[in-house]
Amino acid sequence: MAIDAARILILAGASIFGLLGSVHLAYTFFSGKFLPRDGALVDAMKATSPGLTRHTSMWDAWIGFNASHGLGAILFAAIYILLAAKHMEILIQSKELILLGVAAGLAYLCLAHAYWFRVPFTGILIATSFFIAAAVLIFI
Repeated sequence: MAIDAARILILAGASIFGLLGSVHLAYTFFSGKFLPRDGALVDAMKATSPGLTRHTSMWDAWIGFNASHGLGAILFAAIYILLAAKHMEILIQSKELILLGVAAGLAYLCLAHAYWFRVPFTGILIATSFFIAAAVLIFI
């Protein structure tokens, strides 16, 4: 019974991460939601390269960082959804994988608190709480 509840919590938490990552990826490529309100900043970003290299612009880096961020959340979600749905025994036997999910959630939560806004923070808080609750159920 506790394992079934843990499975549901992991599936729910991972689904939230997947949803947030998917929305982030969609906003990156199919909306203007991540455009600066000051249009001159877009022009400046397109005309400026980072100190690391002159082979890209700050604008291209901005798009790439946002895309890879969304893809990372989707990958994280996909791995835990597959594990919980089809290979729960791996999560039970390898408690490090559960702790890794908790640690990743806590890392995203710290980033959300420091740099992002309320919607992703709230979603990540809920998802991470689900991972923590699942870990407790698996560990006891």
